[in-house]
Amino acid sequence: MVSKQSRSEIRAKKHARLRNRFAGTAERPRLAVFRSNNHMYAQIIDDTVGNTLVYASTVEKEAKAELEKTNDVAAAAYVGTLIAKRALEKGIKNVVFDRGGFIYQGKVQALADAAREAGLEF
Repeated sequence: MVSKQSRSEIRAKKHARLRNRFAGTAERPRLAVFRSNNHMYAQIIDDTVGNTLVYASTVEKEAKAELEKTNDVAAAAYVGTLIAKRALEKGIKNVVFDRGGFIYQGKVQALADAAREAGLEF
């Protein structure tokens, strides 16, 4: 009998397929999003070198002090504005959005919309 794949396995397969289609460069790095049960993470990555250029998450002290909860849509929007602000400080304006195999709705969409409103283009 064939066992059913878990949601995390399905998401990992989707992410692998997405990663085959695009990669971040120095001119247009990749904005990678990860959503766990408790936190939101976002990082801007230059895939040619393999370096993380900018990072933001709800794990940071300033985010925990600012937010009431770290796993809701408001927290995702906060991470989106924070990553955009830090990217613009480093001179990064254009990125490729990598939703990490997650469905583009809810927290992932809130993070993307907040990053766009704060000045990132994708």
